[in-house]
Amino acid sequence: MNIINPCYSAILPQYSVTRDRVMKVTKAQAQANRAHIVETASTLFRERGYDGVGVADLMAAAGFTHGGFYKHFGSKADLMAEAASCGFSKSAEALAEVDQRAFLTYYLSREHRDGPGDGCTMAALCSDAARQSASVRAAFAAGIEARLTAGADQKNGADTATVESNRARQIALIAQAVGAIVLSRSCPDDASLADEILDACREDILARLPSGAAA
Repeated sequence: MNIINPCYSAILPQYSVTRDRVMKVTKAQAQANRAHIVETASTLFRERGYDGVGVADLMAAAGFTHGGFYKHFGSKADLMAEAASCGFSKSAEALAEVDQRAFLTYYLSREHRDGPGDGCTMAALCSDAARQSASVRAAFAAGIEARLTAGADQKNGADTATVESNRARQIALIAQAVGAIVLSRSCPDDASLADEILDACREDILARLPSGAAA
């Protein structure tokens, strides 16, 4: 028979409520910690590349111990895939309702070229992703597809040929813009060629954009 000591019966309900609240806060904090690690990783991977960031350094930058990593992720590859998705999502949020001409002017600028940690996930990590696991490449494919869908003009009632043509133009635009940043970054920071690549691609892309184009 389970007998509760009368001395404790009065405080047990209060203890139960307090314990449940603590458990909920702990779970919420764990989710917040995980999100913080993913966002930190997203920035560091863009700055240094996937091979340039170790788990210990990453966790230290996020403010946690190395041992805590595997409480949240099965492997570094799992985090890489999640961090890529995070980067694409952040970019999509920033691009919502942004004028495409203004965005591309910034995108193909020295400021963006010199700040990979705060910049485009595609430009910073596509080359690295090509050599990574299927899960990382799948995250990139999903992110690129989402960007194409958001950027293409697919109004209700548009015929198939128009939708396909708009998608093809969007693919070409993204490929040229991303390629320009990748090529420019491959040059020394003080090389005139680094700026020449950005200037040539920016002028070419903007000249082909319709006036008032939205992102």
